[in-house]
Amino acid sequence: MLLGTLLTNTAPIFSDVRTYWSPQAVERVCGKRLEGRAANGVLHLINSGATALDASGAVRDERGESIMKPFWEMDQDDIDACLAATDWCRANYEYFRGGGFSSHFKTAGEMPMTMIRLNMVAGVGPTLQIAEGYTCVLPDDVHKTLDERTDKTWPTTWFAPRLGAPGFETVWDVMNHWGANHGASVYGHVGGDLITLASMLRIPVTLHNVEDERIFRPSLVDGFGTKDLEAADMAYCQTFGPLYRG
Repeated sequence: MLLGTLLTNTAPIFSDVRTYWSPQAVERVCGKRLEGRAANGVLHLINSGATALDASGAVRDERGESIMKPFWEMDQDDIDACLAATDWCRANYEYFRGGGFSSHFKTAGEMPMTMIRLNMVAGVGPTLQIAEGYTCVLPDDVHKTLDERTDKTWPTTWFAPRLGAPGFETVWDVMNHWGANHGASVYGHVGGDLITLASMLRIPVTLHNVEDERIFRPSLVDGFGTKDLEAADMAYCQTFGPLYRG
């Protein structure tokens, strides 16, 4: 999460990768087909107040499109818009016996996002997963029906990863390959930068959907093969070991 924030200078979204909703399931439950960027299905990203209010999509650019700004560019109008898009719900006592409140909103615009997870794999060490895609806006009635299938007091982001790469054949495949039920997302498509940074730190990238022309790794990686670049990356990282050791 910190790496993505440092690359984008924007606030992070930390969420459960809670549910995969297929187009067929949405039509069965809601009587409507998903359209636009959501047409192939969506992931429900949701967590108790762990998503920055910037992810409400309430901040707009000069074209009226939702954006997330670096914190030093947020003016009072931007802050007021994020607060107006947010309400504060009593904590679910099943999760939070001590009570409290959670921020609650839904991401109200289509924004480019990169979802990131760092896994610790026994015998391998840290590995990185990257999924670029877009936030989605669902019809209000569809959002309400799906949102109430889980904790409706938490902030929700509907996310559609970009498909086509290995492991990204369908939205379900992305969730199925994800290391566990959490991920950190940041504004923009920064997967290429993350891959370069991971190679410098010697952290293998085991899942990503970044186009080949946007990937830069040290040429030394080619010494471990060029046909399967993820396998070569793994071998390179294991051979040289982490740049920083605990």
